[in-house]
Amino acid sequence: MANAFRSGILTVLALIFISSPFANASDSPFIVAHKRVALKKLKSGVERISVSIDVYNRGSATAYDVTLADDSWAQDVFDSVIGNTSMSWERLDTGSLVSHSFEFESKVKTVYYGAPALITYRVPTKSRLQEAYSTPILPLKILSDADTGKKIEKLCETTQ
Repeated sequence: MANAFRSGILTVLALIFISSPFANASDSPFIVAHKRVALKKLKSGVERISVSIDVYNRGSATAYDVTLADDSWAQDVFDSVIGNTSMSWERLDTGSLVSHSFEFESKVKTVYYGAPALITYRVPTKSRLQEAYSTPILPLKILSDADTGKKIEKLCETTQ
């Protein structure tokens, strides 16, 4: 009898939850973005930075008016070579992926800390634009001497 009563209460609670506004919260886009960066030395004193950002809609509804902006690249460190740091798409359907790439060159030796890219999109059931952020990138060691760490390790080994 107690089990039947508990089962009845659980059924009623489940029906209340299913009909509540929280049940429809999953009927929306869920944007996930991954930002990748690759460095390539072109010649002495110049390095090429390739940036690629993948934007996924992992939700259960279409995202509209999707805009990607990655404006964290300092103009005193980077010169634009190929592409723009922003892009937009009319829609991003459920389960779909879009990618955007651009490249810079740098002649400045530095460690650069870039911010995540910002993605804005519209959901028909909400009046405000929604925001998502890409994954951050690790600090970029631009024009660093890759062999310096190896030389220090060898120096430590020989002194032991």
